[in-house]
Amino acid sequence: FSCVHCSAAFSKKGSLTNHLRTHTGEGPYSCDHCNKSFSQKTSLTQHLRIHTGERPFSCNHCSATFRKQYNLTEHLNTHTGKRPFTCDHCDASFSYRSTLIQHLRTHTREHPFRCVLCSASFLQKAKLTNHITCLHS
Repeated sequence: FSCVHCSAAFSKKGSLTNHLRTHTGEGPYSCDHCNKSFSQKTSLTQHLRIHTGERPFSCNHCSATFRKQYNLTEHLNTHTGKRPFTCDHCDASFSYRSTLIQHLRTHTREHPFRCVLCSASFLQKAKLTNHITCLHS
């Protein structure tokens, strides 16, 4: 079963149906707590953990716990020393994909987090939050 919008192909029709929602924006699975909707039931299940506080994935090396298996897998890189996320522009490599994305912005000069109160923009959301707290509060 092939997607008419992109090159994705699936062995099951149900998988194609789920995939098509990424193109249509359809979100039949809704959160009862905040009305956010999702195209996949598994995405709703993961989202609900924000409201319940459930963190079922725990690190065997330290006390860290996570809502998603993927986050635990990335976290384990800090214990093993693995740095699988590499920059295409320089020799830098990272344990976390999010750190690579943040690093890439130093090459592209992208500052996606903009202050609505002034013209300042930042590489990181935390820097914007700090800016608003310190300068505009």
